[in-house]
Amino acid sequence: QVQLVESGGGLVQPGGSLRLACVVSGLELDGYSVGWFRQAPGKEREGVICRMSSDGTTSYEESVKGRFTISRDNLKNMVYLQMDSVKPEDTAVYHCAAPIWAGVHGYVYDYWGQGTQVTVSW
Repeated sequence: QVQLVESGGGLVQPGGSLRLACVVSGLELDGYSVGWFRQAPGKEREGVICRMSSDGTTSYEESVKGRFTISRDNLKNMVYLQMDSVKPEDTAVYHCAAPIWAGVHGYVYDYWGQGTQVTVSW
C-alpha cells in the first residue's frame, strides 16, 4: 500500500519561509518523478506547481518560480518543498504526489497525500 504523508504546514507571514516534507512508503521513489500540487480554499485543485524528475531536473509553474524549491532524498524516500517569499495567494493545502507522468493535458500522478495546510497571513 502506497502512502504519502505531508508535514510542515502552518501559519506564516507574507515574505516568510516554510519547509514542507513528505514521507513516502510502499513506493521506491528512485527512478520516478515527484512533485507538489495545491488546492486553495474554495478553488479547484491546481496542476502540479513543481516537479523533480529522477535525474534531478526541476520545473516550476510561473506562480512559484524563483520562490519555491523542490528537493528529494531517495535514501530516506522523502520529498521537500522549500517555500520562500510567500504571498497570501500561496494559502492552500499542499499535497505531494508520486509518481508523476506527462499526460495529454498536463502532468498526472498515481498517488498523493492528504496534504498540509499553509496559511499566509499577518
